[in-house]
Amino acid sequence: MIIYNVTINIHESVHDQWMHWMQNKHIADVLATGKFTTARMVKVLVEEEMGGVTYSIQYTTDSKETLEKYYQEDAPRLRDEGLQLFGDKMLAFRTELELISEH
Repeated sequence: MIIYNVTINIHESVHDQWMHWMQNKHIADVLATGKFTTARMVKVLVEEEMGGVTYSIQYTTDSKETLEKYYQEDAPRLRDEGLQLFGDKMLAFRTELELISEH
């Protein structure tokens, strides 16, 4: 299993609008691509020097190949929407993780 982890720091001035968009539209849109089976959103409990609030959204998929198809077919459109809505008030970085075991 592959976990596509998106860590986002969001400025306080747009936090509530962003949270509504994430919870009611964006995560559902990513799942609607059919390339992920689950999504989990967690709050990072470390205060950032830059301010804002940081979250991690973790999407699970079956393989690196499926994730690559997401990058090619869906990611540009879905990322652009966030940039259009929140611009420089949202900073995101992405990490690919491979699940080794669960206990």
